[in-house]
Amino acid sequence: MKKETGKTSFIAEARREQMIEAAIKTLEEIGYVKASLAQIAKRAGISTALISYHFKDKEDLMNHVLMKLLQQSASYILERVRRERTPRAKLHAFIEASLAYQGTHHANNVALIEIIFNARTPDNIPYYQLNDEDDDPILHELREILAEGQKQGVFGAFHTEVMANMIQGAIGEYMLNSSLMKKVDLETYSKELIRIVNQAVCGNVEAGKEEDLG
Repeated sequence: MKKETGKTSFIAEARREQMIEAAIKTLEEIGYVKASLAQIAKRAGISTALISYHFKDKEDLMNHVLMKLLQQSASYILERVRRERTPRAKLHAFIEASLAYQGTHHANNVALIEIIFNARTPDNIPYYQLNDEDDDPILHELREILAEGQKQGVFGAFHTEVMANMIQGAIGEYMLNSSLMKKVDLETYSKELIRIVNQAVCGNVEAGKEEDLG
């Protein structure tokens, strides 16, 4: 690719963003397997050759799409969590924001699922089998919230790794389970999950207080 500076660089970046958005739309409409560069170019209203100028191949484009999707969701969730001051408020905001993002960014979520479950590394390893949890800023934030809550004594005794993955699993389940989505609306699921998680992380603290009072 030619070196870009100034206005040319700005235009090139805008063009790449256009292609990424078209790729997200394509993934939502026809899925990863059928999402060829030709299909993406069609939705972007450009030539396939132009996509090939900016991205090495389909895998390269999809990797850029994946990075954008992960950055957008992390930014959305973390910005809302960091408005809060207490571990309990942060935890509630985390769950609420994670589910709200699913409701307001449906195409992004479908595209993310398509890439994770269909893309492969050069060694033919599915993306969903890659162990990259240590690099996940969202999961890292959740662990920090839980650990801080325990440190302050507002959360009880539990394994933070287990609890963090349980919460993330419950959040992800709503996005993956179409049957559940038909039975329970997003707002109800969010409120109920917050209530259940609150009982799980704070229950034994409250029980201890009751014993002290007794």
